[in-house]
Amino acid sequence: MPPSNRTGNTINRVHPVPIVFHPDYLKYCFGPGHPFSPKRQEALIDLFEAFGYPLETTPPPPATDADLLRIHTQDYLNAVASASVLAWTPGAARFGLDTDDVPIFPGMDEAARAIVGGTLEAARMVADGEADRVLQLGGGLHHAFPSRAAGFCVYNDLAVAIAMLGERGLRVAYVDIDVHHGDGVQWVFYRQPNVLTISLHESGEFLFPGTGMENERGVGEGVGTAVNVPFAPDTTPAEYLARFEAVVPAALEAFRPDLLIVEAGADAHVKDPLAHLSLTTHTFERLYRLLLDYADRYAGGRSVFTLGGGYDLDAAVRCWAILIHVLQERPLPERMPAAWLKRWEPAYPPGLTRSVHDP
Repeated sequence: MPPSNRTGNTINRVHPVPIVFHPDYLKYCFGPGHPFSPKRQEALIDLFEAFGYPLETTPPPPATDADLLRIHTQDYLNAVASASVLAWTPGAARFGLDTDDVPIFPGMDEAARAIVGGTLEAARMVADGEADRVLQLGGGLHHAFPSRAAGFCVYNDLAVAIAMLGERGLRVAYVDIDVHHGDGVQWVFYRQPNVLTISLHESGEFLFPGTGMENERGVGEGVGTAVNVPFAPDTTPAEYLARFEAVVPAALEAFRPDLLIVEAGADAHVKDPLAHLSLTTHTFERLYRLLLDYADRYAGGRSVFTLGGGYDLDAAVRCWAILIHVLQERPLPERMPAAWLKRWEPAYPPGLTRSVHDP
């Protein structure tokens, strides 16, 4: 890793914030009615066109077998590839495929590889010093296991990228604000001392995947490198932020990572249909700003942000629009563009919010 461009307490940013995206991400689609819909990214990209400053994106190469085999097994790769072509594979259930959460669709392998490639490219750009912060406009597939799909996730892009960084001798801190526990990432690195996983989520007592309790702390050389902050349903923004600010910076200060990877799921928002927390867009803006501050303080400013969960189109798009503005240090607009609202209103029958922030 190149030396930090830190001067005192200031990070001297030279490069604009790259955004990694490939149109093939939009092919990661489980079908009509499935909550993990590429319409969220389509709406987000279209929103910045409507704002008048379109997103400039970098297309990544897809993940190769060698990339995926850092985490996933060859049998699992074979099963996903077979299912992608045949829309069926022998023993699919053993691999977590062909379920309500992860239905099989044609081209699934290629679409999932595109997403993993994006997170790898974002991590590489930061590790090589091409940028100190990068946004991967997708990814965050934190539930996938080495030989099993789960929770809308086929391949675990985050774990693959973290493993790549580990091969380069880097200490990585992973912070997950998705409302669901980041189980796949945690368990992959549960014994490793050079990866810190921090997950803030609705308690597994009430929500998928049923894990992420405070006593899950790592084992062997990895004891203390898994940090979980479970929340009860209806946790308020003030309660959430108080625990976030008490736990996350202390863990990062103790661990001292070379690089921060963030899973920025928006499904802890109060409108999300799959969970029960009460965060607002104002809460998310505060979280994004804190995470960038922590990256500056504890990781030389080096950070990769991915998306993740977020199943209310209105809330998710606005949260991620705020994230992009914060990353790019742009002033946040007050209103959503009228032309965008008109185009996307039919996709959201409850009616889209007119302001960027929650009223």
